[in-house]
Amino acid sequence: MLQVKTANDKIWQVDIKNDTVILNGAPFNWDISPIGPHTYHIIKDARSYTAELVSANYEEKTFTFKINGITQTVSVKDRFDLLLDKLGMSDANAKKVNDVKAPMPGLILEIKVKPGQEVKKGDPIMILEAMKMENILKSPGDGVVKEVKVEEKQNVEKNQVLILF
Repeated sequence: MLQVKTANDKIWQVDIKNDTVILNGAPFNWDISPIGPHTYHIIKDARSYTAELVSANYEEKTFTFKINGITQTVSVKDRFDLLLDKLGMSDANAKKVNDVKAPMPGLILEIKVKPGQEVKKGDPIMILEAMKMENILKSPGDGVVKEVKVEEKQNVEKNQVLILF
């Protein structure tokens, strides 16, 4: 059982039983054929659709499709996510950022954040040179920089705390 939610908050319950897709409790009859690596041709109720998977974020369970030229993003919850919601524990998987540590020994080339700055998951926060390669360290989650514990041109050891959130 899956729950699919669109950006405009429309929700569908999806289940697959004996190779049949069940949508909101009723069989969903369609014909689908791949026409490319991420592109499909779909026929539903005598109408033709071209669907392309534009992007997939498996960690956040969000998927963006382009259907007949219209982009639509959906989020998916599996039975475990739905159980966590039912138990009131849906935020149990939310990752709280406390600090960022050096993944390896190296030299801090550039610090891209300062105390008080708000960062989003994936934002570049620092450049660490290690083994003659520049590594962009990114924020593992959303947060506000509390303190930068290192300076540019400083050598750091593996697991040394670089930034506190």
